[in-house]
Amino acid sequence: MAKKACVTRVDFLDDPQGRTFADVANDPEQPFDSILTFFDDADRQRRMEESELHHDRSPLAGVVRELEAHPEVNRFLADVHPRRSTRLRQAIGVLVRLIMERRGWQKTGRKGSLGVRAAGAAQTPAHNTGGLAFWFIRAERYERCDGMPFQSVRQRCQELESTEPAQQKRRKTQSDRVTKARSE
Repeated sequence: MAKKACVTRVDFLDDPQGRTFADVANDPEQPFDSILTFFDDADRQRRMEESELHHDRSPLAGVVRELEAHPEVNRFLADVHPRRSTRLRQAIGVLVRLIMERRGWQKTGRKGSLGVRAAGAAQTPAHNTGGLAFWFIRAERYERCDGMPFQSVRQRCQELESTEPAQQKRRKTQSDRVTKARSE
């Protein structure tokens, strides 16, 4: 596993995508400092990688319950400010990308599910009714820049299915030989 990746506020705001979230990073009412501290943890970063490697889930899935249980984060997301909470969740996605890239990962362009959104109701914050996360719907998926050590179930299935016709043909040929030999 890679060495811990430290991302500071300056690093975040120097990133082209991160700078588009300056409103989040510089808003004293938002828990951005707590989020930076939360992700500046070697064990959490290891769990983010293991989420992709061993559980075939987005890195955020490896830490999302702990993140959502953080009092400041939970309190902010529970407020009825959909635009501001959406921006914070998006900024967290940028922070996760910066960490993963520094640890040798790259985006896949796919998103993984984290939850099933509840039907919207007036005066209540947008949250989920099922899935892994309460506040997050989906998160970016990543792959190691030097290749993944394990195949996904989908890849293994495709590989098996592509070799199946050849195996069936060999079995049929062997079966035909046995039948022919018995009849002689």
